[in-house]
Amino acid sequence: MRLTLIGCALALVVVVLGAFTRLMDAGLGCPDWPGCYGHLTWPVEQHEIESANVAFPHAPVETDKTWPEMVHRYFAGALLLLVAGLTALTWRRRGQRAFIQIHILLALIILQAAFGMWTVTLKLWPQVVTAHLLGGMATLSMLWLIAERLRNSPPNKGRFIPTHEFRALQKIRPLAFAAVVAVVLQIALGGWTSANYAALACADFPTCHGQWWPETDFLQGFNIAQQIGPNYLGGALESDARTAIHLTHRIGALVVTMLVLTLAVLAWRAGSRRWAIGLAVVLCLQVCLGIANVLLSLPLPIAVAHNACAAVLLLGLLTFAYRIQTAQPAASGTMTSRAVSPGDDSVLVTDL
Repeated sequence: MRLTLIGCALALVVVVLGAFTRLMDAGLGCPDWPGCYGHLTWPVEQHEIESANVAFPHAPVETDKTWPEMVHRYFAGALLLLVAGLTALTWRRRGQRAFIQIHILLALIILQAAFGMWTVTLKLWPQVVTAHLLGGMATLSMLWLIAERLRNSPPNKGRFIPTHEFRALQKIRPLAFAAVVAVVLQIALGGWTSANYAALACADFPTCHGQWWPETDFLQGFNIAQQIGPNYLGGALESDARTAIHLTHRIGALVVTMLVLTLAVLAWRAGSRRWAIGLAVVLCLQVCLGIANVLLSLPLPIAVAHNACAAVLLLGLLTFAYRIQTAQPAASGTMTSRAVSPGDDSVLVTDL
């Protein structure tokens, strides 16, 4: 359980470092993989930099971009080792919960490492960059859900709630899962926006280029069948295509806002007031960070915080949906006896 929670924290750090690296334009800070200009770390001394420039004449060393890329790789490698260790531990206790999920997680993180390599070797191809972001979010989400599953072992511990609240929560379960899907799609749109350098395609808000609907090119903006080019650093799309991507991301944000706020209101009515307030606060923070990115021309701290807040919102929605899914109605007598037991957390889902 503790190892899984450590993995969650490490995965969140990897996601944030990935965003930092991308926003620093350091995705190609090291033109080779897994090392950096042939180094286990990165070239620092002058003679090392000179040798690297000779070996990679088309990618001269930029010291402010080499270290973010390698630090991100170090943390990603540490996460891979942690998940491998977690998998090894499950074989010692093959009957424990989440056995299959942990093995799926190991396969996912190995695939994620491959996407990290392809991000470099395919020169920031937007399809790979976006998939790499989604893979990071998927890894974080799986670790978090595994921790949730292990935390409630033996089964059903802390999952009994009053019948009337159970019924109210079951009614909003489809909306909770719809909100999760919407946030995942919005994160994918955010990744596509970043990978195509479209975050500043509209420099004003709420309009874009002073218009509610400016010139756009959706066919080029979302041409996921585009061929692999020589280098995508800085982007390869025209202005209208980037505008189309940016506008779509804004529309997605509006849809997510409506879904999550509706879910928060219904959760409040169902009795899960803490979750209602938490989801609404994280959503409002995320929207404010997105608007600030536009109006302040994508300052690095705010842009990184925007990525981190997206991960927090996703985890919050996943947890809420998971707890609704695993909740069970409790008989009034059972609920009363549980409620008065010192240290018992069986009403946890009541406060979701």
